Amino acid sequence: MTQMPKEYYELLEELQEVDFVICDLTLYLDTHPDDYDAVEQYNQFIKKRKSLKKQFEKQFGPLTNFGYSYSNYPWDWKDAPWPWQV
Repeated sequence: MTQMPKEYYELLEELQEVDFVICDLTLYLDTHPDDYDAVEQYNQFIKKRKSLKKQFEKQFGPLTNFGYSYSNYPWDWKDAPWPWQV
């Protein structure tokens, strides 16, 4: 396996943490849809995730596949490791 820079792993871990919070808030909001503070917190984490994803992809390439991430030119999907491989 290719060793990536320390920042790669730090950003990837931060994205995973934010994804966990988003998932947890989603489950909570399924049973508490009128909790204004939880909806606000959910939206803040969605915004944070978009920012982290953009930062990660700018530095290290696509994070997800099938149209959810931009690609550099030339097409760089052949470049590994992909986030799910580390």
